Amino acid sequence: MDEQDIQAKRRENEEESTRSRALILGFPYLDTRAFENTIPLVTDVLDKQEMHTNHIIPVQKGGGETHFQFLVTSQTPHSVIKKMTEEYQSFGEKCDFFLVSQSAFNVFMLRHDPPVEVHYDDIKIAGEGDSETLVAVSKTLNSVGTDKVFDFLLEQADKLGASDIHIENLRDAIRIRMRVDGILHPVANIERDRYRILLGELSSRSNLSTAATTPQSGHMQKDIYADGTTHTLNIRVETIPTMYGQDAVLRLFNFDESLLNLDLLGLSNSELSALREVVSHPRGLVLMVGPTGSGKSTTLYSLLNALNTTDRKIITLEDPIEYGITGVSQIPIDTTKGDSFGDGLRSVLRLDPDVVMIGEIRDADTAKTAIQASITGHLVLSSFHANTTAAAFSRMIDLIGTNPIFSTSIRMVIAQRLVRRLSDSKQEYEPDEAEKKYVLRVLEGLPHEVISKELGFEFNPDSFKLYKAVPGGEGDPFGYKGRACIMEQMIVNEEIQKFIRGDIEDINTGLIEKTARGAGMITLEQKGILAALRGETTIEEIGRVI
Repeated sequence: MDEQDIQAKRRENEEESTRSRALILGFPYLDTRAFENTIPLVTDVLDKQEMHTNHIIPVQKGGGETHFQFLVTSQTPHSVIKKMTEEYQSFGEKCDFFLVSQSAFNVFMLRHDPPVEVHYDDIKIAGEGDSETLVAVSKTLNSVGTDKVFDFLLEQADKLGASDIHIENLRDAIRIRMRVDGILHPVANIERDRYRILLGELSSRSNLSTAATTPQSGHMQKDIYADGTTHTLNIRVETIPTMYGQDAVLRLFNFDESLLNLDLLGLSNSELSALREVVSHPRGLVLMVGPTGSGKSTTLYSLLNALNTTDRKIITLEDPIEYGITGVSQIPIDTTKGDSFGDGLRSVLRLDPDVVMIGEIRDADTAKTAIQASITGHLVLSSFHANTTAAAFSRMIDLIGTNPIFSTSIRMVIAQRLVRRLSDSKQEYEPDEAEKKYVLRVLEGLPHEVISKELGFEFNPDSFKLYKAVPGGEGDPFGYKGRACIMEQMIVNEEIQKFIRGDIEDINTGLIEKTARGAGMITLEQKGILAALRGETTIEEIGRVI
């Protein structure tokens, strides 16, 4: 029995009960189901407050012997019915009363007095020192109805493009902050009595305990309706007990499969070509490195989407699953309960996959199993903890040791960062001597023709421009809009393979990077400076992120 059938059955039972009560109370019973949504409303007999208070609805005015007809319920005061009867008789008019169910009364009352849809002001991010916006947003959040405050917060965070919501307990308030374009911004300080509402909603939706004394992890989803379209927000929830209550961080993942596309990552043609060339091979290991929030997951999922064809079997091992991709077998690995990526990988290899994605290589067992899979006919994608490609390669050698068999398995290591992109209000300026020296020092060793090709114009080391962020009005309080991907790609060639084969005894990050740069690799910092010279971001942003 579906929900509609259940509701119909409940209404039928209520009508039968009302029919029996009408006999007891001495009123004629009326079943309104056939006309309650279509009969014209009588609006000039009683005001809405009277109808609400006395549970009485006028349905007919004048006509024939009976001039007035009213619907009443078992909650209608008998004194009201008696008083109305006497008043109408005193004017030589007659009124009749019919008993209806409470559901019938609710339908009529909703037609007479439909709920007013409340529209709250959109949340705005306050600029530095902008206390007025902070106070205004705090007032808005404190005014939102208790049943809507949590959904309102999620919808506003999505509208702002926030990647995280931080709910933090202070001594006398709850602080709400949101991370937008990688920067954490204060949004509001709300009353402490809203803490119970927020925590209750958060806990029930993500299956967490409100009384926990240890950190918890959960997951939830929310459908966002905006401008006639719908998308699903995947939300990873982390809570931790603090002095004044449980603090929570909600990581928001805007699920839209169509956006998981290599062409939408903002990469250069050379970067795209290198990625496509590597993943076009049926075997090998591709590692993605970078800190939390650097876009690793989006790049890995975009690679999976590019590989997701009907002639390939793709399996992922994830902790937790952040995006669901049609046609890909995704397996959750709960490391908090003793699961391991290594054990999971050994199990799925029996299913004969063509491509395997491992959420993260965290230990030697997983690393060796992944490499073993990559040399036995599988393409393996994974993330890894390191800051640069050279550091990742060095650390991988520390995990698995030098081994000639493994030397051809690792095909590419990618390091990635996200920097804030300058908005249209940016301003060009002449760099000072210190900035000039810094730019030229970072680009030192990079061939002039490579620099000019990356920039898209002829680079003049004696005279070049940089750009600064300038706030562009209400929708652009910081002079930045969105983020750009800065990617360092180490293609593992014969010279790099020597390190993992053991041909070179002195294995260190600096030497690996020098070797890769000699083979044409452009470092993260160099990519960042090139982006600044193109006017995509600022020197300050490169310093902050890279």
